[in-house]
Amino acid sequence: MRRTFPHEEAFSKAILAVVMVLQPASVRSNMTVVIGFEGSANKIGVGIIRDGEVLSNPRRTYITPPGQGFLPGETAKHHRSVILTVLQEALDEAGLKAEDIDCVAYTKGPGMGAPLVTVAIVARTVAQLWGKPLLGVNHCIGHIEMGRLITNAQNPTVLYVSGGNTQVIAYSERRYRIFGETIDIAVGNCLDRFARVIKISNDPSPGYNIEQMAKKGTKYIELPYTVKGMDVSFSGILSYIEDAAHKMLSTSQCTPEDLCFSLQETVFAMLVEITERAMAHCGSQEVLIVGGVGCNLRLQEMMGVMCKERGARLFATDESFCIDNGAMIAQAGWEMFCSGHVTELSDSWITQRYRTDEVEVTWRD
Repeated sequence: MRRTFPHEEAFSKAILAVVMVLQPASVRSNMTVVIGFEGSANKIGVGIIRDGEVLSNPRRTYITPPGQGFLPGETAKHHRSVILTVLQEALDEAGLKAEDIDCVAYTKGPGMGAPLVTVAIVARTVAQLWGKPLLGVNHCIGHIEMGRLITNAQNPTVLYVSGGNTQVIAYSERRYRIFGETIDIAVGNCLDRFARVIKISNDPSPGYNIEQMAKKGTKYIELPYTVKGMDVSFSGILSYIEDAAHKMLSTSQCTPEDLCFSLQETVFAMLVEITERAMAHCGSQEVLIVGGVGCNLRLQEMMGVMCKERGARLFATDESFCIDNGAMIAQAGWEMFCSGHVTELSDSWITQRYRTDEVEVTWRD
């Protein structure tokens, strides 16, 4: 029996009230159109893709006060309060109606349980009301496919860096193979938690504000550098700098800007090292950076230096597509749908743990 989630009945009725007004007739094209719902963390987005063209991609962000993270329940509550508005915006911006959509894609995982459930409920309801096939998408695959679409990278070594994930990935034999990853916390989580320690604002994001402060740093503080083969570890660095921050700031040995600078330089150097090692193993001449941390210009600069020395090319996107968004789920959904994938309603559950290499990539040679 399918599990019933709190607020599902009332929430579904609210969805019904909104989406039923989106039924008027419109001109139908022959191109495949997929709508994607993303809400695995503190971003909620709805995007529409038509044969590789981004028609719309609105989103909202749940922002908490400085020093605080975002809890699953409160994040889901935020998503429930805005998702129908974002859905309406996506359709309006794209100039489409319900019958123009060929498939409804949603983030199946990985991510935070309660926010994922919110998105799954909406996607299931919309798919049934509109009579469209449903498709559960791996969040990580969404980032990769969106990056490939926007940058035109052909077969890159992928560095996927976000608040919940840190992986070095390369495609081989119908799988996105993970060559290296964090053995504890993600790099984005490391940065976010350090931001809480020194009370950096979460608006627009702690990582962005750390990046801006790091530009003003002038003193490098030596921090633990933990690379283990192809894997990295950030928990020890975080523990060290949390302790050092209180001692060094209270005695004026450094500034908050110096700590931001030092943390960035250290963790990004680790990421560049394991990415270069994966490139050498795969014989790759392309690097694609995806995920929210991939917006960081300093990370892109450091990776660019490495690529230049190897005669390789670096591909990255701006915050429109690096940060979690609905269009990336729509794009991955488009690739999957066009290669024959569909998720039955009985299988339209969510999972907080869903590895990149679990997905069979049937849409690539």
